[in-house]
Amino acid sequence: MNWKTLLFLSLLLPTIASGNCLTRGTGDMGVIIERASGSVLVIDTSAHKVLSRVEGLGDLSHASVVYSRDERYAYVFGRDGGLTKIDILCGKIDKRVLQGGNSIGGAISQDGKLVAVSNYTPGGVKVFSADDLSLVADIPATPFKDKHSKTVGLVDAPDQRFVFALYDTGETWILDMSDPARPGITKYTDIGRLPYDGLITPDGRYYINGLFGEDGLALLDLWHPEKGIQRILDHYGKGEQQLPVYKMPHLEGWAVAGNRAFLPAVGHHEVLVMDMGSWKLAGKIPVHGQPVFVMARPDGRQLWVNFAFPDNDTVQVIDSETLKIIKTLKTGKGTLHMEFTPRGEEVWISVRDQDEIQIYDTRSLKLKTRIKAQKPSGIFFTDRAHKTGL
Repeated sequence: MNWKTLLFLSLLLPTIASGNCLTRGTGDMGVIIERASGSVLVIDTSAHKVLSRVEGLGDLSHASVVYSRDERYAYVFGRDGGLTKIDILCGKIDKRVLQGGNSIGGAISQDGKLVAVSNYTPGGVKVFSADDLSLVADIPATPFKDKHSKTVGLVDAPDQRFVFALYDTGETWILDMSDPARPGITKYTDIGRLPYDGLITPDGRYYINGLFGEDGLALLDLWHPEKGIQRILDHYGKGEQQLPVYKMPHLEGWAVAGNRAFLPAVGHHEVLVMDMGSWKLAGKIPVHGQPVFVMARPDGRQLWVNFAFPDNDTVQVIDSETLKIIKTLKTGKGTLHMEFTPRGEEVWISVRDQDEIQIYDTRSLKLKTRIKAQKPSGIFFTDRAHKTGL
């Protein structure tokens, strides 16, 4: 057997060993959460088709996903405390652990070696090896009554850090995992009442918590953490009658366009416009209902907004320059999540009550096609692997 034959056979080995695994790139792949059945769909965004279904993921009623750096593995954070590593090329579970009793999202470290999970029960954050999901660090939250505070708004940050908030005790913590054997924690207390979610700017500099217990936001400059917490948009809703809050808005998918940020207002039918130079309110955009996600197309030219019950059958598109609504789409009841393709030519929208994903052309704002799914919620494409805070 000559060297050319040996080389040819060696190139075949990964394919032969993989069995039913796909041999392809992962850049146009993603997963869709099927919340009611505890499963996910692995999808091809270019072909608009389902490649496989992975089952046995537990309670996915508030599931989120992050990706390994090579985009092969999806880490699914389930509401039941399950952390599941899925091989999307093979369409199967690679590893699964039940690490808590009630979880609310997670993040993957800057170098892709650590996965952190934010827990309601027990309150705190646990950090695992991205390779085999072995426990690396257990960080209990501040004691609260007879337990520990819930942790929320967990994001990854530059320099091997994670940042999160403590819901019950009103704190923001920076967890430094540059030395996994000796985690470092910096705590900021009295940031405001009941921080319910957090976001980090795309450049990884600013971390912001929304506050459910009062109007306003809490901002931390990660370039200058010694400056502490700064309150921004303070009292933006004072003097106005708030509506019942049927679903908390999500800050993770916040929109940035130019020098302005766009945020969902809690208890109001408004999208807030914030000047990122001064961190002051620059305007309000009246919308159809209480916004849940306010997401920018990758080029920042459009904002797509969906809404809480009872208005969760609608998506509105806003021109980020004029701040005018340019389209109102009636997508159907249970419109829960939106995800742009990496360059923004399409947006995929989950419509739970119609058991489908709707795919829209973002230029024409017209429906292109539908994909069937069982009670879909979150949609997560693999380009998230290379974005801070996603």
